[in-house]
Order: sequence, then structure tokens, then C-alpha cells
Amino acid sequence: MADAIKVLLVDDHQVVRRGLRTFLEVQDDIEVVGEAADGAEGVARAEELRPDVILMDVKMPGTDGVEALRTLRGLDHPARVLIVTSFTEQRTVVPALRAGAAGYVYKDIDPDALAGAIRSVHAGHILLQPEVAGALLSQEETGHGQGRGGSLTEREREVLGLIADGRSNREIARALVLSEKTVKTHVSNILMKLDLSDRTQAALWAVRHGVTG
Repeated sequence: MADAIKVLLVDDHQVVRRGLRTFLEVQDDIEVVGEAADGAEGVARAEELRPDVILMDVKMPGTDGVEALRTLRGLDHPARVLIVTSFTEQRTVVPALRAGAAGYVYKDIDPDALAGAIRSVHAGHILLQPEVAGALLSQEETGHGQGRGGSLTEREREVLGLIADGRSNREIARALVLSEKTVKTHVSNILMKLDLSDRTQAALWAVRHGVTG
């Protein structure tokens, strides 16, 4: 499975990991490359195995999912992290998204939907439930990036609008007839100009300021 999406499972409940592995191993395009029982072990395994996508619980003993996300971000790890949690409270999920998660799903998710979510975040999409997106917007500092939208070029605003639509760099490149390298440069410039740290914040900024693709 040379082209399979490599997935790492990080959850302190062995039965959950076993259930996820059992389902994912029957997917032709997904390969479970390892497991970890807490955030610290998850970071170590991610460095060792270099997965494409990490399925991460939030609440775990020792190093929790949020702290693990912050560590991975500090290491500039390329893996996309999808939170798989039984907690629905915004105070639990929002910090994880702020720490760099590409999205979240609940542990009772339909198996086929989970496979679709893995494929989606691997492709560069952001998975945000409406209620969590609203919570993130409401918690944004009112001055964060305020007034800086005018520094964006027309092309950067086009790219930002497509980010807000959940498009990956490849899809943006195709839509705007650009190379992926050029799109990556535009994304970096957008984040720098708006003083934002990732695509999730960029998407939320675009929603707040009415920039659409």
C-alpha cells in the first residue's frame, strides 16, 4: 500500500484503538502504522513513524491531546491531526482546534464517515462543526488581524476565500490555474500579513470578514 494514507491511533483506551484499527485495516487506501496510549507516546511515535494523519483523543492521562498537538506544532510535524473524542463541550474541543487540529469527530461516528474524514483532512480540508466554528469566532480577539485585510493582494484574497471553503492547496491550484508551490507561497503570505498561525484561523478570519471563494 505504497500510496495508502498512513494513520497513527492515539487513545488511552485499548478497546477504542482496537475498534478503530479493525475497521481501518479493511480500507484499501488507509494503513494503520502504529498506536499510542497517551499524548507523549503519540508524539514519539509520530516522530518515529511519520504518519500522514493522526487520530487523537483529547482527554488522556499524562500528556493530553491538546498538549501533544502543541508539541507537534512546535516540531513542525507535517501530520494532520483529527480529534476523535466523546466530549462535545466547546471548552474541550476548541482548545484542540486552536492548538492545530485539522478537525474533530465524535467516537460514535459512522465508520464510513470516519474513513471519509481521514481522507478529507489528508487532502488538506478542515472539518469544523458549525457550533465549534461559531465558538472559535466568538472567542477570537476583536483586534486579531483587524484592519490588515487591506494588505492582501487580490490573488491572496482569492486564495483565502478558497481556504474558507475548505479547499486543499491542490484544489486551490487547480481552481486558480496555479502551481501548488505558488499556492503555498500565497498561504504563507496570508498567514504572515494577518498574523495568523494556521489555515483554521485563516478560514475563520475569512468567514468573519466576509471573504469567500
